[in-house]
Amino acid sequence: MEHRTLTLETLPGAPVEVPYATVTGRAGAGPRLTAIAGVHGGEYTGMAALLRLVQQLDADRLRGSLTVVPVLNQPAFWSRSAFVVPADGKNLNRCFPGDPAGSYTDVLAHELFEAFIRPADVLLDLHAGDLPEALEPFCLYEESPVEDRARELALAYGTGHVVRQSRAARTVGGSTSAAAADIGVPAITAEIGANGICDEASVAGHLQGVHNVLATLGMLPADVAVPVAPPVEHDGWAWLRTPVRGFWQASVAVGAAVRTGDVLGVVLDPWGAELHRVEAPTDGCPLFLTTSPAVVEDGLLLGLARS
Repeated sequence: MEHRTLTLETLPGAPVEVPYATVTGRAGAGPRLTAIAGVHGGEYTGMAALLRLVQQLDADRLRGSLTVVPVLNQPAFWSRSAFVVPADGKNLNRCFPGDPAGSYTDVLAHELFEAFIRPADVLLDLHAGDLPEALEPFCLYEESPVEDRARELALAYGTGHVVRQSRAARTVGGSTSAAAADIGVPAITAEIGANGICDEASVAGHLQGVHNVLATLGMLPADVAVPVAPPVEHDGWAWLRTPVRGFWQASVAVGAAVRTGDVLGVVLDPWGAELHRVEAPTDGCPLFLTTSPAVVEDGLLLGLARS
């Protein structure tokens, strides 16, 4: 195993150093897999899982090669910034594959994409609920010519829900997994953990999910995997936003089954009067929701995976 550092010198301002590790398996040929975490600075469970993976991985049992980037978004991590890069306020996971002529986050996305995603045969991107976000574990994959391979990995990861995102209704554009799918790299976004808490169960869930994927790809022996129950599969999302600023009170928990028309919460004025009522536009299951009462106009409230 080699510990390395990617130094990004084309960004506006000071260079950024991104530590990563590469492992070349000694058990034979296999895919080139890149596993990343820390695309968002306050989602710690995936970062901790990849740190453990680096410490535990036995190259003698590995086929192919593995690149591990525990904290991809260094500027957001060190500033404890939820969702966005402090330099320009952009969400890195809406900017891939990036633009070398763009603003700070666009350039950052470009450099990271070229270094870690384009060379990969398979991409795993580990996420969690950020600081103001509750979350039910799920995996996301994209409609693409390689979606069957991506779906196989999503099913193997071991979360209770799997969401397929179509090109026509791509709620999340510019994500790592979407940009990877667009160049023919099977990719999944795996989400375990909530509210920026680095809890043991969520870290262990991510670590086991990565092992399950490595076994599914034949990169590690089958004995590293654990059997998983078939997840609930969803065809797309309804992401619900508030048209007004106010005090958000959710009335539904993540993981609950909801029906069209169910009240999911309300946005209140400073004295508790209802400004906006949020109703389910479709049958589904909330897989993440904002737990902070402070929401601004067009603020994201929850993601309802369609049943």
